[in-house]
Amino acid sequence: MIHITEEQSAAAITHELAYDAVKRALVAAAGEEARLYPVVIGYASRPDCRFTLKSGADATLAGVKIGSYFPTNDAIGMPRHNSCTLLFDQEKGRIGAIVEGGKVNAYRTAAADAVAVDALARADAKVLALFGTGHQAAYEVRAVARVRALETILVVGRNAEKTAGFVADLVADGLPARACGAEEAVRAADIVVTATNAMAPLFEAAWVKPGTHVSSMGSDGGGKQELPPALLARARLTCDLPSQSTSIGEMQYAPEGAEVVAVGAVVAGTVPGRVSEEEITVFDSSGISLQDLYMAEALIARLAA
Repeated sequence: MIHITEEQSAAAITHELAYDAVKRALVAAAGEEARLYPVVIGYASRPDCRFTLKSGADATLAGVKIGSYFPTNDAIGMPRHNSCTLLFDQEKGRIGAIVEGGKVNAYRTAAADAVAVDALARADAKVLALFGTGHQAAYEVRAVARVRALETILVVGRNAEKTAGFVADLVADGLPARACGAEEAVRAADIVVTATNAMAPLFEAAWVKPGTHVSSMGSDGGGKQELPPALLARARLTCDLPSQSTSIGEMQYAPEGAEVVAVGAVVAGTVPGRVSEEEITVFDSSGISLQDLYMAEALIARLAA
């Protein structure tokens, strides 16, 4: 059995590897051979600490991703999120590989955002409004900056001190970031990315200008919500997996009967993405198991090279 430790996977992961693996996974998820099963959400001994099981398979891979969210880790200086992926040996029915991937999971989630932005945002998009200043938000902005030439990054956070520190880290990396209020940021944005634990809309639909692309990265459970339903009523809607997004993702709040398509089908060219420069596009990422399986396979290949 292959065992890749957290230290090994963290040393091997890059935005390039994640983008390629996640792009292939999203295309596979939209294909006929993909099988993705309902998400299991559980709680640890403390009710504010939860875990999820996401499983699936395609023609070559099958396995389970176990993710955890422990806000109690703030007190010990560790990320709230962690992750471990199990790949089956499909000839023997045993676990063929264990890939620990807490850091990898952050790259994987951000890569889904980057794939969606690359497929749906206008080619000349240059202003990003980012909601969130946590661990995941830092990966989101760097992944998006790889696929669009950002001239301005407007960071919207709840805590002024934390937002200032977050912005300073981006600026130190050469990214053109500054703190901003929600309305000003959204009205100026070509791309809006939300990476929060919000339970209510973060901004008003009327603030979103024509031609904007919006990525919701934080809604992955019942009751979570980042976007105003009025926005979903007038935008082209995409997600990683429609059946999951409409159950536990942002598309819980889409109008009844709204068309929600898999972004992998857009990438594959089987359904249209953006059809005009004025159209508003929305992508919802609730996170699917094939992303984790493809990431695990890519890491195994890189470390074996």
